[in-house]
Amino acid sequence: MSHPSQPSAGHLRIAVDIGGTFTDLAIFDERSGELSFGKALSTHGHLVDGIQATLDGAGAPVDEGYLFLHGSTIAINTLLERNGAKTALLITEGFRDIYEIGRVNRPDAYNLFFSKHEPLIPRSLRFEVPERLRADGSVHRELDEARVRELARSLKAQGVEAVAILLLHAYRNAAHEVRVRDIVREEMPGVFVTASHELSQEYREFERVSTAAANAYVGPRVSEYLGELVTHLGDKGFKGDFYAVQSTGGLFPVAHARRECVRMLESGPASGVIGAQAICAQLGLGDAIAFDMGGTTAKAGLISEGQPITSSSALIGGYEKALPIQIPMIDIFEVGTGGGSIARLAVGNALRVGPQSAGSMPGPVAYGRGGTEPTVTDANLLLGRLDAEHFLGGEMALDLAGTQAAMNERIAAPLGLSPVQAADGILRIAVTSMSHAVKAVTTERGLDAGAFTMVVYGGAGPLHASAIARELGIRKVLIPYAPGYFSAYGMLFGDLRYDYVRSVFRKLDELSFDEIEALYAAMEAEGRAALAQSAIVPESVVIERGADMRYVGQEHAVGVSLGAGFFERQDRAGIKQRFDAVHQVRYGTAAPGEPADLVSLRVTVRGLMRKPPRHSVPAGGATPPADALRATKPVYFRSAGDYVPTPVWRRALLQAGNVISGPALVEEHASTTVIQPGDTATVDACGNLQIDIGSEL
Repeated sequence: MSHPSQPSAGHLRIAVDIGGTFTDLAIFDERSGELSFGKALSTHGHLVDGIQATLDGAGAPVDEGYLFLHGSTIAINTLLERNGAKTALLITEGFRDIYEIGRVNRPDAYNLFFSKHEPLIPRSLRFEVPERLRADGSVHRELDEARVRELARSLKAQGVEAVAILLLHAYRNAAHEVRVRDIVREEMPGVFVTASHELSQEYREFERVSTAAANAYVGPRVSEYLGELVTHLGDKGFKGDFYAVQSTGGLFPVAHARRECVRMLESGPASGVIGAQAICAQLGLGDAIAFDMGGTTAKAGLISEGQPITSSSALIGGYEKALPIQIPMIDIFEVGTGGGSIARLAVGNALRVGPQSAGSMPGPVAYGRGGTEPTVTDANLLLGRLDAEHFLGGEMALDLAGTQAAMNERIAAPLGLSPVQAADGILRIAVTSMSHAVKAVTTERGLDAGAFTMVVYGGAGPLHASAIARELGIRKVLIPYAPGYFSAYGMLFGDLRYDYVRSVFRKLDELSFDEIEALYAAMEAEGRAALAQSAIVPESVVIERGADMRYVGQEHAVGVSLGAGFFERQDRAGIKQRFDAVHQVRYGTAAPGEPADLVSLRVTVRGLMRKPPRHSVPAGGATPPADALRATKPVYFRSAGDYVPTPVWRRALLQAGNVISGPALVEEHASTTVIQPGDTATVDACGNLQIDIGSEL
């Protein structure tokens, strides 16, 4: 059956997510309604090879695809690893150093070894442009075009590969930035050029210059990679459309992604949260923690009242040394703990786990690819939670003997412990570290983590879900269908999305609703026009309005979701009450009697895509079918202080209504769920494992 968002050329929606260790694949067949999955080790030297290996392993007929969705860590890794392009910055005369000065934050005032952020662009490659706009966008000093041409020719001679442009108040009037950009492109053909107004039309010059610099810095590498992937898919017979995933979880055309690369920074993690949102919608669950543990990192996001919590900016590199990126994204907190996180002894024989990861090459010792340092995955293998003969459905044998030797040599013997005690210690440290990610999105915002259901996914997440829940007092854990492929799966639930923002600075009490309505209407029209240019026709269009607000006299604002009805009714009191309520939740205090400012207006335009059908499993009784029991094997649990005979269940054969009491393992192709002593897992109609966290026996 044809569909308005599906061209007749193909019937497959293909989603690929590249992680630090594995590349995951999810395919939705529009004709049959079926889902299929694939997984292969990531190939960081040449990412396209890992994608093709995943497609080949799953037998995916690329030539039958009509839509290819892609999320990748390439942009964020380029920033964190500092291996981007040789980039220059053109900035308004007199403001050469704002990128380095930043906000002059010193979060740890008494740390003698504190070092502030390091700009991606050295001072020797920052150049001043004679021009100046006033705060209202009017021209104070005309642009010196001759000087811009002179600078561009000099940059070309120096072998500069990318140019970022930041002119003061360009969010009000982009004319000067547009002209500088055009001149640079004329004089430096083939060089990646980005101007701040193309990415952000908000005030705050440091955040805007940091965003433009980051986009230029990662641009050549990301754009080249995406172009190579487009060509590769075309050579394999793909005739459909290529869309990338933004950090909001929304989709945008690859041509946009190649220009606005920083919008892909958190594409994979954001897709996981979108997948968790879809699961919550299916179950009628309004509030949840989305927790993703892969091979390299663990991430947490929050779903409140059915919607992911989003942010207008992010700090890349942590608060202490952060480089801000001023674009909308799902608010995700990340820690450097994953299945491949390396355990090492630091000074004084202190055991540390992560943030260094073994990745996919060489990978954990168990992979037998040359790794010599024990990891979290190795610890799980030694404790019996992973099976050497059944990892990835038996496709990848694990080296148990090599893992035991490495654990003993590197960790256990120096500490005077047995390999089992060392492995247990590694997992305890990893769980504590990962719990910080969950705390960052709950307790640090004044929320009780125990009041939320934790949706856990990623290849390594279900192994540790129960332990993390116990650490935080969480009583309900949900392991969704196909957790090992969940970020790729979440992409299939993404919608076309465009976000717009305009800084306005108006006192709410003096607000002209006609002026505000005109600004909203202009952004909404821009979004509709962008959707109209898309090759994919959405089922419907949804427009969401919001604003950044603050109390008069405050510096920083909070985001407030505002329905169109507030403006149709010209309801100042309603807007103020909504802001007070959001401020109360965010900071634990509000000031209903104080006046408020409207700082920025926000619009999200979403083109809704057809969603895959809800997964379901056959109904059964409380007792799982006999053929679902694969084996009973010894598994170590700290509460018992020893290995305990533990049943191992095949998840694919479990039925709705089945109840499994811990201790138990539930195996599937790309993940294993640990049900600890005292826990009870129930299979729901969608095939999810709903775990009630009990007390260890």
